[in-house]
Amino acid sequence: MKPITIAIADDYKIFREGLKLCFNADENLEVVLEAEHGEELLEALKSQQPHVIIMDLNMPLMDGMEATKQISKKYNGIKILVVTMYDSDTFIIHLMENGAHGYLLKNAEPKEIIKAIYAVCENGYYFNDLVNKALLKKLVTKNNLKPSFNHNIELTEREQEVLKMICEEKTAAEIGKEIFLSPRSVEGIRTRLIEKIGVRNTAGLVMFAVKNGLA
Repeated sequence: MKPITIAIADDYKIFREGLKLCFNADENLEVVLEAEHGEELLEALKSQQPHVIIMDLNMPLMDGMEATKQISKKYNGIKILVVTMYDSDTFIIHLMENGAHGYLLKNAEPKEIIKAIYAVCENGYYFNDLVNKALLKKLVTKNNLKPSFNHNIELTEREQEVLKMICEEKTAAEIGKEIFLSPRSVEGIRTRLIEKIGVRNTAGLVMFAVKNGLA
């Protein structure tokens, strides 16, 4: 197995060093880039693109929110895990809708951060209780607890089946094993769902599924 390459964007060196110590215990994880702010990170990405970026929000020159937006537009394959001290629902929703693949607080256990890294590489996203509660709160507020299926979007039984399993955080390989498809075919269905529903990413798929009573 090739190592999962990681970039850490955080203006506190002590935090970066602490993460590196945690990752060093796992031979499949390798930190290849460090940056103190978004501008430095974007410059470094011109020559090397890691699999995953650990992104702080509060950084000088360019904060993590702006860096996440720009990176998600320029480098579609890079997964972004926001790791910050801010637990605001507004921040969580905004980041997840604008390119982040997971959101954790800085008091998270090291093993959860490592779990999240593997999850975004395998599933494309990591939904913990923090993100789930923020997404549900937004849906409840927006829809006043009255989920109703959008009949303008017709999903096949297979698409609904895959969507439900995506909401259960199953990987493409796990989904494929259950419904006898290759992981590539599952990814094709996921891409088709994103295009058909008109959302940006997996977070949008989950919000659609919850809103319409499919998950």
